[in-house]
This record gives sequence, structure tokens and C-alpha cells, in this order.
Amino acid sequence: MGNLTTHAGERVTKVDFAEGEICVTLMDGRTVSAPLAWYPRLLPATVKQRKNWRTCGAGYGIHWPDIDEDLSTEGLLRGAPAPQPRTIKA
Repeated sequence: MGNLTTHAGERVTKVDFAEGEICVTLMDGRTVSAPLAWYPRLLPATVKQRKNWRTCGAGYGIHWPDIDEDLSTEGLLRGAPAPQPRTIKA
């Protein structure tokens, strides 16, 4: 995980979605939110697909198996959007 030092309190305990945002609650009580538009795989996902998440990376990450998406608490805390998919030109 990049340059930030991880802390036990930065593990994920809850993931919610509201009004175009993802809201992640961390073990230390903080809630981090970001626009869904930053995550092109989560944005079009169904409610059922979004609710089907699990922690990964010792609790410092979130994985959605139905849409093959992964987010890290490090990226959320940095405010880093997901890389945009490359388009292939014919």
C-alpha cells in the first residue's frame, strides 16, 4: 500500500451508498465518502451488487466480487479516484 502508513483503526467496518456517494466507516469511527462517479465499476452496479462486498487486504480494502472492483482505505483517505479505463482505438 503506497506511501501512507496504515493504522489498525483504518480497517473497514461498514460500506453504504447514498445520493451518488460511497460512504465507508472505519474501525476508528471515521466515515470517508467519495463520489460514485470516481469509481466507474461501482457507478452502474445494481443495489444488490453494491451490497455484496467483503473486506480484503487484512481489512484495509473492499472487494465487490460481482463487479470485480477493489478499493483501499489508503486510496479513499487520499481522495484518489479509480483510474479511468483505457479506450482502444480501432
